[in-house]
Amino acid sequence: MFYTTDTNRHGLAHDPFKAIVAPRPIGWIGSKGRDGSINLAPYSFFNAVSDRPKLVMFSSAGRKHSQRNAAETGEFTCNFVSRSLLEKMNVSSAAVEYEVDEFALAGLTARKGELVDAPYVAEAFAVLECKVTEILVPKSLSGEESENVMVFGQVLGIHVDETIIRDGRLDMALARPVARMGYMDYSEGSDVFEMLRPQR
Repeated sequence: MFYTTDTNRHGLAHDPFKAIVAPRPIGWIGSKGRDGSINLAPYSFFNAVSDRPKLVMFSSAGRKHSQRNAAETGEFTCNFVSRSLLEKMNVSSAAVEYEVDEFALAGLTARKGELVDAPYVAEAFAVLECKVTEILVPKSLSGEESENVMVFGQVLGIHVDETIIRDGRLDMALARPVARMGYMDYSEGSDVFEMLRPQR
């Protein structure tokens, strides 16, 4: 099977693109607007993009609440989505009005960051506190702008719940991270194995 993306004639019930680029970590973004409104929303177009400095990125399809708040205040948090919080994460994905507090909607505790004035999920096993470094709209080969807006942030502080630390490392079998698999499918990353890089 082969199809070109300009025609999208794949003959399937759903476009397989996002299922092929999987698993994708979920950026559960906490933010605060200029008016004081707080927001929590998951983004599956999310990842770490640099270690030095520590940078993360989330991509918003259109100018949604998280992107708006990050642009207004220059700050956001990324909250770790574990299997234990999956249902609450799903509740926070509801399309609600700007002034609705998704932390309260999902029954989660919003706590103010140590270094940023943005809320984070107190129940999360790990949290990244970030300041925006740039916001850009990616372009196609023809120069046409994407409908997505990419928000990059530098990680200034990291919260870790010590219950998921074992032998000096984060234990993913304990943390049970959740990832998006495309469609409405998710996976849990607790089935961990180690593989060392080859030695020259």
